Amino acid sequence: MAEPPQTDVSRPSALPTAKLLQRPTFNQALVDQNSDEYLDSIEEEWNKKLDAEVEVLVDGMVDIVSLASIGDKDKFRIAQESFQAESRAESMVRAANSLLSITHSLKLLLLLSDEAQIAHRRDAELKHVQQEKNEARQKVAELLDGLMNSKGRSSQ
Repeated sequence: MAEPPQTDVSRPSALPTAKLLQRPTFNQALVDQNSDEYLDSIEEEWNKKLDAEVEVLVDGMVDIVSLASIGDKDKFRIAQESFQAESRAESMVRAANSLLSITHSLKLLLLLSDEAQIAHRRDAELKHVQQEKNEARQKVAELLDGLMNSKGRSSQ
């Protein structure tokens, strides 16, 4: 009987343990957040992404400008600086593409956002402002009545 050929491929002798009917665990901190805190954390994540990409663009531009110095250079130094400038330019192009992608995503989020919730918030804010306006009118009317009553008494 010939033996099977020897290889370096691992051959498991048993099936790997499966995780059937197990639900993924959620981060309890995310579950405990209210809506405003969740939206604030999402906004902070977007801001960090934007800051990182803009920083890559700025650092790349600074490096390219520093590489563009004029002076006595040998061919090796010129080739080395050329390669560095090309790699910085490529990283800047990637950062710019990432910024375009982020812009596209934000536009989609705005277009596909929950308009009913936005309208509800706007209506609630309008109602609150109208209530404050009515309270201010009442206060002004009371103060004016008090002023008119005190002048009426003093003139009699």
